[in-house]
Amino acid sequence: MTVKTVPQRILVTGGAGFLGSHLCEALLRSGHHVTCLDNFSTGLRRNVRHLEHTDRFNLIEHDIVTPLNLEVDQIFNLACPASPPHYQADPVHTTLTCVLGSMNLLELAQRHGARIFQASTSEVYGDPSVHPQVESYWGNVNSFGPRACYDEGKRCAETLFFDYHKSHGVSIKIARIFNTYGPRMRPDDGRVVSNFIVQALKGDDITIYGDGSQTRSFCFVDDLIDGFLRLMASPDTLTGPVNLGNPCEFTVGELARHVIELTGSSSKMVHCPLPTDDPRQRRPNISLAMRELDWQPRTTLLAGLKRTIRHFDRLLANPDHEFAEVA
Repeated sequence: MTVKTVPQRILVTGGAGFLGSHLCEALLRSGHHVTCLDNFSTGLRRNVRHLEHTDRFNLIEHDIVTPLNLEVDQIFNLACPASPPHYQADPVHTTLTCVLGSMNLLELAQRHGARIFQASTSEVYGDPSVHPQVESYWGNVNSFGPRACYDEGKRCAETLFFDYHKSHGVSIKIARIFNTYGPRMRPDDGRVVSNFIVQALKGDDITIYGDGSQTRSFCFVDDLIDGFLRLMASPDTLTGPVNLGNPCEFTVGELARHVIELTGSSSKMVHCPLPTDDPRQRRPNISLAMRELDWQPRTTLLAGLKRTIRHFDRLLANPDHEFAEVA
């Protein structure tokens, strides 16, 4: 579904990243003026190079930990490394991006009367004792473990969003994103879908952490971006948080077998120790999104994996080439 809106001046932080670049595309297709802001710690210029031909697109290199001032009507805050290897590489900066970065953007939204969207995460639920996860669940998070810079950073960002909403009247939207995959994921992303696909295409062993019985729910990027647009266009009264993810649950072992079959790989599955605080189950309850946004994912896992595999197949064959979206 394409959400029809009056053209807006929209800032997308983290706009050169995996999700951000797809969001910039969708906003441009809808006729908006888009400023893509990224510090390029994990975002890639090649993800948005094909958008630079339009005069409605502007690319700025900037870190949201430093305050900024732009004329904006809407802000989508997607600025933060989202995979464990990347957000754990500099945990202090990850926390500052979530907390100080969010505060800087909320100040910007307050100054200009802009609506602001926070890309939160299912990681706020930690290793959940409630399954599937519903927005009212407070979570089970280790506040000083190796994932805490991201988990707790995102939780604190949500708090700031609600405090600015209550104290200053800022119009906010908060989405809790569950595992998302698709074209433009980095080969070194470190998340399970990209890891498995790259390993399979190279013929390397598929490394499964733990026994492979832990579950995830995989949402294709196109479906997620549709959810973003619907939430941003929803009435002021719907602040969130709103779970956005695919309620179809798969074990990690099942995912590995699908990837091996779809790639025709001879890779073997090997098992490694489970990382600290790795969630055992992850599945969203999306009743709120279905009811308030008329949203649910439409792309099956196999269909989404095929498109993602094509992306990585081309990227690995031509690592220096810049690819737009792979159909």
